[in-house]
Amino acid sequence: MSKLNAKQQGTAVVTGISSGIASDSASRLVELGFFARRTPSRHSLLVCMCVATLAIPLAGCKAAADKKPSSPAAVEVAAVVPKSIHLADEFNGRVASINSVDVRARVTGYVDNVAYREGDSVERGDLLFVIDPRPYRDALDSAKASLEREKAAAAFADIQAKRAQTLNTSNAISQEEYQNRDSDLSQSTARVHEAESAVATAELSLSFTEVRSPIDGRTGRAQLTRGNLAQADQTVLTTVVSQDPVYVYFDCDEQSYLRFQERVHRGSGVSSANPVRVALANETGFAHVGRVDFLDNEVNPSTGTIRARVVLPNPDHLFTPGLYARVLLESAGTVPALLVDDKAILTDQDQKYVYVVGPGDVAQRKDVVTGGMADGQRLIQSGLAPGDKVIVGGLQQIYVPGTPVAPRQAAMGSETSSSTSTLAQEAKK
Repeated sequence: MSKLNAKQQGTAVVTGISSGIASDSASRLVELGFFARRTPSRHSLLVCMCVATLAIPLAGCKAAADKKPSSPAAVEVAAVVPKSIHLADEFNGRVASINSVDVRARVTGYVDNVAYREGDSVERGDLLFVIDPRPYRDALDSAKASLEREKAAAAFADIQAKRAQTLNTSNAISQEEYQNRDSDLSQSTARVHEAESAVATAELSLSFTEVRSPIDGRTGRAQLTRGNLAQADQTVLTTVVSQDPVYVYFDCDEQSYLRFQERVHRGSGVSSANPVRVALANETGFAHVGRVDFLDNEVNPSTGTIRARVVLPNPDHLFTPGLYARVLLESAGTVPALLVDDKAILTDQDQKYVYVVGPGDVAQRKDVVTGGMADGQRLIQSGLAPGDKVIVGGLQQIYVPGTPVAPRQAAMGSETSSSTSTLAQEAKK
């Protein structure tokens, strides 16, 4: 075999043994005669394997030497500072009208006119419906005619009684005749009173043909239109609900009820004088203020809740009966609490935790128990201490506890010292 063939075979053997040896090293081995023989000996193969083994760590060491150490992660930190907050609970409620009336027909008849616009606000006494008044007007005229007849009969009976009294003085009439005429006068007078009552009833029935709003409020749709028969005291023509103020009913759970009752005994709980804040479903804050005016006398054993009611001014008619509302029930006193930015709280399955700057400027994990929101920040019930430097920015650069960090001071949310916390509802979750 020629020298060129020997070199080619040697190069192939070296490449098959390890890809970690550079091509110039393999060529150098061939030139030195390691693979000059047609069939490599056992010693030659051993030498090649040793060279390949030594070449791999040398290449790795060279790559490691070229790699530069990573710099600390730049993060923003904020110190935990105690703040005074009002403890509060948030509940779900429903808006209800104080007065809600089913407007019914009080006389039987056919609807002659719908005199209002459906959905409009009305005042007490405004005309809503007109029931055909003709039968009741005729009944009134008949009652008035009967009254006139009875009055005429009573006047004649009075004349007869006075004549009998004159004749009785001169003993020109019997006692029986005298008493009969006196009795006729009394009966005629009674019939006049009866006729007057009939006229009053007919006038009242005639007035009932004009159906008017009994309260100030907003009307609903007309249940009957013109030409339909309305039955007295049965047919509902429409509904009217009051709008200002309104009620907000909510159910308070046992734990919250007991907690607030305990604070009441300490003078820091909820009473009728405490402001109650209410918000609608599309509102983020609690801008509407009312007061609790009713608390039920027992807890519902089926649901474990007790019904309470808030009176809320509604001058702009923003609250419509039936709307969902959120109720924030505050305590009177304040307590110190720890608040952190909500963005600093991370989740590991069902465990909440934050990163704080530990000794040596490294990220240290601390598991926390969170509460509700207060002034845009999260209430921390346990896990942190005043003065802990919580990492609030640059968290995406921290993958594991112990990561070196370069902290930069930042503010922990708002600087206000008093706020309101929705504690219990989220603490139960």
